[in-house]
Order: sequence, then structure tokens, then C-alpha cells
Amino acid sequence: VGHQVRLGPRPAGSPASRRLAAFLRKEVPNGRFQNVPGGLRNVIGVVRGRDPKRFVVVGAHYDTFAKRGFVGANDGASGTAVVLQLAKTIKPRTLGPTVVFAFFDGEEAPPGTDFVEHGMRGSKVAAKAFKRARAMILLDMVGERGLSIPREQGSNRRLWARLRRAAARVGAREAFPPRTRGPILDDHVPFRQLGVPSIDLIDLEFACWHRLCDRFRGVSEQSLDRVGETVFELLRQL
Repeated sequence: VGHQVRLGPRPAGSPASRRLAAFLRKEVPNGRFQNVPGGLRNVIGVVRGRDPKRFVVVGAHYDTFAKRGFVGANDGASGTAVVLQLAKTIKPRTLGPTVVFAFFDGEEAPPGTDFVEHGMRGSKVAAKAFKRARAMILLDMVGERGLSIPREQGSNRRLWARLRRAAARVGAREAFPPRTRGPILDDHVPFRQLGVPSIDLIDLEFACWHRLCDRFRGVSEQSLDRVGETVFELLRQL
């Protein structure tokens, strides 16, 4: 998270965003770029599983909201950091399914444009490429102190129930309370629309959403760890 924040604001297509993309491609196993319209780039990594016929997608967006001075420590950097750490931690053929790690560019819509039409640009491309995935797990705003992530209404109920059981096994159940909040447009939606069971790990009560107070000092190492351990345990069961 600190590395990303030190790059400064990272709106899609900016020099800082492209530097981050190059870093992610280098760090993630089997990293490569996936072209996105408008000169943007997803970063894709792969860790092979024991069953070559099955794969799941774990993703996060790495771009930040286009607001002067906004560094997106939680909204952007936190999910990206956990996804990268998972990719570097999981060893080949230790899980059943192959895991595709997707870092989405262009989740945020350009200023003054409609989010439905111009947002989620990277995930719209990735969803078409990975529409045969058995599951999609999205991490977005997972680093807040006192983390509380109820089920987002559009998230697959059965997959979310498995996530909560995984959280209980690793001692992180309190981070995923048994409640449901309203639906949100996010990078899991293009996958869900193509029939992929998808869930969105997002703290919808984050007070600094799209505000300049979304800074490094507000990110909790414990929250990142709880989310990472929970997703790792869920992947072990898929």
C-alpha cells in the first residue's frame, strides 16, 4: 500500500498508473498486460492449480479516482496490495483450481462521464476473456480500520456463505457480519452479467470514499491480513 501511495494520484492512463502497472506485471507470477480500450492496461497473473480445467478470478482495480491530490490508500491500493500478496504467496499446484489474478485499469469513470457507460473499463474486458471462470472474487476498499464488510446485495449468496465460513476458520468472522447492504456497481458486475458467480469485498461505510482523507495512515495492517487470510482459505476450499 505504501509503495502505491508514494507514487501519488494514479488515475487511469496517467504516468503514475503506468508505472504501477509495470511494477505489478513484474511482481505477479506469469504477469502480462491485457489491452483495454483507450490505451489502458489490465495486469494479469496466473498461478496454476492441480486441475487445469477449473479456474477462478481474484481481482482489484489499481487506478484511483481522478481528483487532485487523491492517493487512494484504501480505494485502490488496499485491494491491489492484498491481491498481489495472495499471488506471491500461493504456490503452483497447491490449490485445486488455477487462480487468475486480475488488476483492473479504468474502474473509475473519467470526470464528467457516466459510470455505467465509462466505468469498469478493465473488468468489462477481463470478464469477456475469463467468462468460463468458476468464481470471481473482487477486493475493493478492504483496508479500513475497524473493517466491516456485509454482503453486497449483488454478490452471489452461496459463494458469500462460503466466504463467511472461511473467515470463521481463520478467526476473522467479525469482519464479515451476517448482514446485507444495497447493491453497488463495481468490477464484479461484468462477470456476474456473464453468469460467473461473483462477490465484492467492499466496506460500503468507508467515510473517506473519494475524499482526500483516504491516506496511508487510515489503512490497517490487521484489516488487510484478515481479508487476505479469509480469501486464501476460501480459495483452498474451491
